[in-house]
Amino acid sequence: MQAASELPPLTLPQMLRENARVMPDRLALRQKDFGIWQPITWAGYYSRAAHVGLGLRALGLDAGGHVGILSENRAEWVLAQLGAGLVGAVTIGVYPTSPANEVAYVLGHAGVEIVVCEDQEQTDKVLECLDELPQLRRIVVIEPKGLRHYPQDRVTTFAELERLGAERERTEPGAIDACLARQQLGDTALIVYTSGSTGKPKGAMLSYRNMHAEAAGTIERLGFDAATTNLSYLPLCHVAEQMLSTMAPIYAGSCVSFGESIRTVQEDLREVAPSLFLGVPRIWEKLHSAIHIKLAEAGGWRKRLFEAGMRACEPFAEKPKEKRSWRERAVFALYYALIFRALQNFIGLREVKVALTGAAPIPQRIVRFFRTLGVPLVEVYGLTETSGMVTGQRLGHLVPGAVGEPVAGAEVRLGEAGELLVRGDLVFEGYYRNEEATRAVLRDGWLHTGDVAAFVDGQVRIVDRLKDIMITAGGKNLSPSEIENTVKTSAYIKECIVVADGRRYVTALIQIDGETVAQWAESQRIGFSNFRSLAEHPRVRELVTLEVERANAELAPVAQIKRFHLLTKELDHDDDEVTATMKVRRANIARKYAAEIEALYAPAARVA
Repeated sequence: MQAASELPPLTLPQMLRENARVMPDRLALRQKDFGIWQPITWAGYYSRAAHVGLGLRALGLDAGGHVGILSENRAEWVLAQLGAGLVGAVTIGVYPTSPANEVAYVLGHAGVEIVVCEDQEQTDKVLECLDELPQLRRIVVIEPKGLRHYPQDRVTTFAELERLGAERERTEPGAIDACLARQQLGDTALIVYTSGSTGKPKGAMLSYRNMHAEAAGTIERLGFDAATTNLSYLPLCHVAEQMLSTMAPIYAGSCVSFGESIRTVQEDLREVAPSLFLGVPRIWEKLHSAIHIKLAEAGGWRKRLFEAGMRACEPFAEKPKEKRSWRERAVFALYYALIFRALQNFIGLREVKVALTGAAPIPQRIVRFFRTLGVPLVEVYGLTETSGMVTGQRLGHLVPGAVGEPVAGAEVRLGEAGELLVRGDLVFEGYYRNEEATRAVLRDGWLHTGDVAAFVDGQVRIVDRLKDIMITAGGKNLSPSEIENTVKTSAYIKECIVVADGRRYVTALIQIDGETVAQWAESQRIGFSNFRSLAEHPRVRELVTLEVERANAELAPVAQIKRFHLLTKELDHDDDEVTATMKVRRANIARKYAAEIEALYAPAARVA
């Protein structure tokens, strides 16, 4: 494996060209179309990206121009991104789940000139807000089905874009090489918009130097090499997926696979059997629930065998394999053969050498659950503003609740109020068209992350967001995420939003996990017709009360939830309750459910 310090001082597009030269026939990408995995070699990757870039030039895009991408993960996403990079343009990703008004804001704020859309649905969002996008000159559509009667002067196809680029390559054969000769590590490569959980999204500008440094840190910490394989399924407009789908793979020369859809992830995982897997906490919670449901359905001796295996293996789950006693190895081998191997196959992670969780806090019971199961799960920490991972655990040193040590090239320290500060080449260039916000977070050479942290056994532990720390009426400081994550270890609870700031005691808004609670209700012969009728059933409230009481037993008395309200609908991005990355918009929730929250502090409120 190439050491991180030996990474060539090339930009990402320059490195793509180098890979095409050195290993043209090696597999770079795979895309599943109609059930069949289609391979793309490094030579094909570079050639198609070059055609896309030259096609963008043919449509009038100049060096430094802005290209938007509005699509689920697929090969065309990275072909558009690297194609833009090959001709000196900047890429801006937009969440495909975003409603039209959010799409309009990002495209307008970023000054996007050409946007690549996946299909008719995404194209319609752009056309709906065309009057708000005076700089947008063309829409390129990957899947043109249903677009026959759309304005041809505005809409073209991805296939036509590649054709235009191939034609231009014949007339200007040295155009890409000339552009790459001028490209430098300090050039802006991406503008990644934050999720906007507390206001309008901000566009973080990432340079090729930032991406180079992030790739180096990722390769060092995760053991990334040319043999590493991963499934790209988290949104590519999020920096975490960029880290694992473009930055590290292009510098390491490894293969990335794109499944058919975000809805087929578990099936695609079984087919790809990746050696590396990143899951945000919600993904791990869903996999945990899927296992819970499968075992509940199986019942009998299988469920009892699983429970026995978890009891036997949990005590040494976080001990490195090489430090386990012969007895511990024998116990795990037994239960692996009897039950754990089948469950690893069920979730598609049997071949994983390292699995990651990051982007948000995760309940420690969930982490310990998968480690007990034999999934090599490590916690990592990073921000959009750090180009991805800035700290990460090593499998040989797992400190529960911590997020590891700084990656190569990163420096961290604690500032005022315990705020985590970061310095290094992976720290972003600043916010696009927002100097005030840039000055607020980049001070004296350090990035002020806004996260309260502590050091535990040489590793960083994230306490909470500085702005989210709550102070009760009695003057006690509370971390809402610690309380919420303790509650969300329940397979029956999907979301928990704590209320405590300036209040006499802690309350919460709780959303049940519709899938697992529905399965439980059916086993109890409880009738329901929809999510609301299920959440309002008295037996379901009794179930949630028991789960909250279990969580309270693990919390300090001042942090225990005294009363709660069960939400009768799922929190929705379209209703502005959560971001595209499913982060709760606390201020919006507080306004929307103000009456329900006040009722929790009324004398007659029901106590959990």
